[in-house]
Amino acid sequence: MKIKNVLISQPAPVVAEKSPFNEIVLKHRVHVDFHPFIKLEGVSLKEFRGQRVDILEHSAVIFTSRVTIDNFFRICEEARITIPETMKYFCNTEAIALYLQKYIVYRKRKIFFADGTFSSLLELIVKHKDEKFLLTLSEPHKPEMPMALEKLQLKWDKVILARTVSADLESVDIEKYDLLVFYSPSEISSLLGRFPAESVHPKIAVFGNGTARAAVEGGLTVSAMAPTPEAPSMTKALDIYIRRINAGEEVAPVELQEKTSDLAIIENAKKTKRSRSVKTATSGQGK
Repeated sequence: MKIKNVLISQPAPVVAEKSPFNEIVLKHRVHVDFHPFIKLEGVSLKEFRGQRVDILEHSAVIFTSRVTIDNFFRICEEARITIPETMKYFCNTEAIALYLQKYIVYRKRKIFFADGTFSSLLELIVKHKDEKFLLTLSEPHKPEMPMALEKLQLKWDKVILARTVSADLESVDIEKYDLLVFYSPSEISSLLGRFPAESVHPKIAVFGNGTARAAVEGGLTVSAMAPTPEAPSMTKALDIYIRRINAGEEVAPVELQEKTSDLAIIENAKKTKRSRSVKTATSGQGK
């Protein structure tokens, strides 16, 4: 069966021609639709207070999404919390860092950003290990960052600012698609909450080991996955998979990995911290 219609579980791009999936459309002559399977809702002030987190006890905040930024400052406004100008902000990308301009005066001395990878954000945080960090999260979330901060023995707390809920899928007819593309375990949960696994006939493509595991444990077969050495992005994974399937090749289902690369990065960061501590101690003894 050739791949002709693809559903991406993401919001539609503002400009279709600039979407990375546009190349897939042009190259393989497939039709691509977009429909989010999940949405994020901010927690209430009561829910925030129930977490017993004092924002002003922290000297730095870690942001990995615009949603948590919006809800952080919303909660601050509702709780009448004035954030001091000395607060530092750590973001996983420059785009998220620049988004802070919506709420604060952008100053490079207090805003730090990584290149979008887990390892670079972790290295950035380790360089400022004397800060007391507030990790802002959505629920559910990946455990890697909390695990990393804990293993590195940094001073930190976490706060849940938004929760993931299923989007309305009543208008989605999955049987018209040959391939469904998912980016998170929550999207898989939303799919299976609306459609039983045995009724899902399109092929499944996923991003991330956690999403793949959720799909397999939910009774689905994963046909394509990113990131991998061969396919570092979802568009590359789709390019390879659609080309092979449409050429009549047999493609084996994806096998789950036992250990994620993020966990390995945590171990490496921990070793780096120890190495720096040893060097500092040695340097101090030499004085």
